[in-house]
Amino acid sequence: MSPGGRRGRKKEQKKGQKKDPAAENFAAGVELLRANPAMQAVEFTLCRHETCELAPGEGLVRADSNGVLHAHATRRAEPAEWAWALAHCTIHLGFGHLPAATGPRAEPDRYDLAARCTVVNRFLASFPVGEAPDHLPASYPEGDEDRLAAGWRRVGGVPAAHEHGGTSGGEPDQLLLPWNKWAGQVPDWQAGFAHALTRTMSRAMDLAGGRRISLTGPPTPLRPWERALSWFVSSYPLLGGIAAGVKVVADAELARAHDIAIAAVDPGAGEIYVNPVRTLDDDEWRFVLAHEMLHAALRHGDRLGTRDPYLFNVACDYVVNGWLVAMRVGTMPEGSLYDPELTNLSAEEVYDRIADDLRRTRRLATLRGKGRGDVLGGPLGPPGARVDLDEFYRRGLGQGLDLHRAQGRGLLPGGLVEEIRALSHPPLPWDARLARWFDEFVPRPEAVRTYSRLSRRQSSTPDIPRAGRHFPPEEVARCTFGVVLDTSGSMDRTLLGKALGAIASYAEARDVPAARVVFCDAAPYDAGYLPATEIAGRVRVHGRGGTVLQPGIDLLQRADDFPPAAPVLVITDGWCDVLRLRREHAYLVPDGRRLPFTPRGPVFRVR
Repeated sequence: MSPGGRRGRKKEQKKGQKKDPAAENFAAGVELLRANPAMQAVEFTLCRHETCELAPGEGLVRADSNGVLHAHATRRAEPAEWAWALAHCTIHLGFGHLPAATGPRAEPDRYDLAARCTVVNRFLASFPVGEAPDHLPASYPEGDEDRLAAGWRRVGGVPAAHEHGGTSGGEPDQLLLPWNKWAGQVPDWQAGFAHALTRTMSRAMDLAGGRRISLTGPPTPLRPWERALSWFVSSYPLLGGIAAGVKVVADAELARAHDIAIAAVDPGAGEIYVNPVRTLDDDEWRFVLAHEMLHAALRHGDRLGTRDPYLFNVACDYVVNGWLVAMRVGTMPEGSLYDPELTNLSAEEVYDRIADDLRRTRRLATLRGKGRGDVLGGPLGPPGARVDLDEFYRRGLGQGLDLHRAQGRGLLPGGLVEEIRALSHPPLPWDARLARWFDEFVPRPEAVRTYSRLSRRQSSTPDIPRAGRHFPPEEVARCTFGVVLDTSGSMDRTLLGKALGAIASYAEARDVPAARVVFCDAAPYDAGYLPATEIAGRVRVHGRGGTVLQPGIDLLQRADDFPPAAPVLVITDGWCDVLRLRREHAYLVPDGRRLPFTPRGPVFRVR
C-alpha cells in the first residue's frame, strides 16, 4: 500500500474514534439510573436513534406503554440531568401511568399528563435520582393523580408551575400505544416497582440502624440478633415501634470489658448491648431483645427508688420473663430467671419477697451475668444523641398495644397491660401534686364576720356600717402547716426559689394565714409563723453550714403553739440525715436525687 493510502486510512480511523460528548453523558446518566435498586426492577428498553419518530423534539426523554424510553439522539445534557429524566419516565411505568394493553388506546388529556408528572416529581423530590431541572417548583400539592386532575378540570386550568413538569419540553412525555412488543404475557411494571421500592426502603432502614453495611451493594447477611430485631419491626406490633428506634451494639471487646454475658440495655441512649460471642438461635435472641426492650420501655431503672439496684433488677427480670413466657415471644435462654409462683406480681412485690433472702438472690444471674444488673445507668461507648424517654417509650408501647389488639395478635398478661396503660398517662407535675397535697391536708380557713372589726363602707351607702371579715385564732391553728427548710451549703438556690414560691402561692390561694418555718443546717433556726406573702419574698435564709434536719423537725413536733394535726413539708436536696416524723408530711427534693431512707410520705421531685 502506498504511503498516501496509509495516511488516509489513519485519518479515517481517527475520525471514527472521535468522542461524542452527548453519547458519553447519556451513557453516564444511564449508569446513575441503573445504580438505584428500585429503578432496576422496572424493565424498559432504551431507544436513542436519530430516526426515531417518537423521540421528543424539545426535551430529553419520552416513555410509551410498550416499556420503551425514547431519548433525544443529539441533545446534550449532564449525566445527572439524564438520570433524572430517565427516572421520571421509569416511574411513570412503575406508577401505572402507562399500563400495557392491546387494542386502540386513548391518549391522556393535558390535565392527566400534568397531574401524573406532578406526582412523579413529588416522589423524586423525596427519593432523589440525578438532578432535577431548575424550573420545577419547590413544593407540590397533596393528592393522587386522579384527584389533582379532577381539581384542575373544575377550575379550568393547570397551574403554570405544573404545566410543563415532564421530560419532553412542551410535548407530552407519555404515549399510550397498543401492546406489540412480545406475544407473551403483558408485564406488570407497577407490581415490580412496588416490591423493589419496599426492598429498597427496608435495606435503607437496616443501613440506618447499623444492620447493613451497604445500600447499593450486595445484601449483607443479617446476624441472628439483627434478624430478631427485624422480626419485631415487621411482625410484632407490641414492640415494633420500640424495636425500630433502638440500636443493637454487638462488640465482643466491649462485652468482655463490661462483663456482659448475653445482653444489657441503656434506656437513655436507646442502645442494647449484646455479646456476639454467645451462641443463641433466632428464637432465643427474640426473647433476649424483647426482655431488654421491656426493661427500657417500662422505665425499670427510674422506678428503683431507695431499693437495692441489683435486687430490683432481678425482681424486674422475674416479672418480664414471666410475661414473655406467657406471650410465647421467642424461647427463654437456659439459666434465665423464671418462677411460676411469681406470676401476676409487680416488680415491687417480687422485690419485697426476694429481699428476705439476700444470700440466695446474690447468686442469681441476669442476662448480663451473676451479680450484675442488665439495666445500665449510661452508655458504654461514646455519648451519642439521647432520646426523649417519656415521648419515645410511652408512644411506642401505647401505639404497639393498640395495634396488637386491633390485629387480634393474642391475649397479653394483665400486669403488662396495666403498666403500659399507666405509662401512657404521664405523671402529674410536681407542683400539681403539691397543690393536691395542700387540698387534702391543709384545710381552707373559715372567715368570721363581726362588727367589732368594721369593713370599708360602700360609697353608695356610706352611712350603713358592715361587718368585717377576719380569721379567729382557732382557725389559724387549724389551717396552718410547717416548713422545714434545708439551708446547708449543698442546697441549690434555684430549688429554694421554686419550692418557696410554689408554697407561698398555694398558701395564699387557700387563704392560709401563716405557716411555721424552721431553717436547718448545722442547727435549727425557728423563724416562727410567717404570712404566706413573706415565705418567698422577705425570708432571709440563715445558716449555709452542714445538713442536720432532725432537730428542726423535733422543734416543730415539740412546739406548744404548733397544732398536733398540722402537716410538715420538708425541703431538702437529699444530702441529709435519716428523718423520723410522727405526723402527716411530704418532701420536696430535686429531680434525680434520692433520700437516704425509705420515705413514708409523698416525695415531690422539683424539675
